[in-house]
Amino acid sequence: MKNNKSIIDKLTALWALNESGLGGFLHVFNTPFTGLIVGGIAILLISLVAYYAENKWQAIFKALVIVLIIKMAVSPYSPFGAYVAVSFQALFGALLFSKFSWKGATLMVLGIVTFLESALQKLLILTIVYGTELWEAINLYGIWVQKKMNFVSESSTTAVLVTVYLVVYGIAGLLAGLFIRSIIKIISERKETVFYIESDEVLVTGKKSKTSFKTKIIWVWLTTVAIIVLAFSFFGGDLFGWQKAIYILLRSFLILMLWYLVIGPFLLKLIRTYLNRKESQYKEDITNAMDLFPYFRKILSHTWKETKHLKGYTRFKYFMANSISNCIHFKITSE
Repeated sequence: MKNNKSIIDKLTALWALNESGLGGFLHVFNTPFTGLIVGGIAILLISLVAYYAENKWQAIFKALVIVLIIKMAVSPYSPFGAYVAVSFQALFGALLFSKFSWKGATLMVLGIVTFLESALQKLLILTIVYGTELWEAINLYGIWVQKKMNFVSESSTTAVLVTVYLVVYGIAGLLAGLFIRSIIKIISERKETVFYIESDEVLVTGKKSKTSFKTKIIWVWLTTVAIIVLAFSFFGGDLFGWQKAIYILLRSFLILMLWYLVIGPFLLKLIRTYLNRKESQYKEDITNAMDLFPYFRKILSHTWKETKHLKGYTRFKYFMANSISNCIHFKITSE
C-alpha cells in the first residue's frame, strides 16, 4: 500500500477538477441534472479513494478538505448548496466504506442516498424561496391541463411530479452504483501500465467564461415567478388572483435578498474561515493537485481518441475506467 499515497493524491486532484471544472461550468449554465453528472463522478472518485486507502475515513476526509479549498478558489460562483452536497457525498461515503466492502450493496446505497439528497435539497430550496404557493400554482396548471384533456385524476400534479422526480433520481443513483462497481473492477483488473506524457505536451487552457452566476439566478427567479403569477392570475379565479401573485413576488424577492446578502455570505464565511485554517496544513497537497490539472486534460483527450473503436455505453465505460487508470499511473518523461 506504500505506492497508494500517490494514487490517492491523483484521485483527489481528479475529484477537485470534477468539482471546480465540470461542476463550476454546469452550475454557471444551470443545467438541470448537474447533481446527477457531477455527483456521479464524485462518488466514483470517492469510492476509488476508499478502495486504495487503508484508513478510509481519514483519506476521504483529507481529500474532501483539499477539494473544497480548490473549489472555493477556482469556482467561487458555485452555490452554497454545492458545498453541502459535496460534503454529504464524502462523509456518507466515508461512513459506509469504513464499515462495509464495495463488493456488497454499498455502492448502490451510496448512489441512491446521495442522489436523493441532491434532489431533496433542490425541492427544499424551491419551497423555502417560493413557499407552498409554488406547488399550488403547479396544481392549478395541472387542473387546467386535465380539463383540456377531459381527464380528471385524484392525485395532485405536484405529488405526481415530485414522486417521478425522486424516482428518477433514485433509479439514477442505483444505476450509478452498478456503473461504479464495473469501473472499479476494470481498473483493479487492468495492469498498472505507466502512461507517459512529455512535459512540453501540456496544453495551456484559455480564459474562462465570465458569465455571471448571479445573472443566471436572476433570470431563473424571474421566469419562475412569472409562471407562478400567471397561474394564480389566469387559473386561480377569486380564490387567488393578483393579490396572491404580488405576495409571492415580494416574498421570494425578500427571501433571495436575505439569502444573498445575509445568510449565504455568513455561511460561506464560516466555511472559508475553516478552510483557510486548513489551507496552510495542506498547502503542498493543494499546489500539487492543481499542478496536475493540465496533465489530466491531456490524458482525457488522449483516452477519448484511444477508445474511438468502441461504441455507445461500452466506449463511455472504458473511457472512464481507462482515463482514471491513466491519470493515477501517469509519469512525465522529463522526470
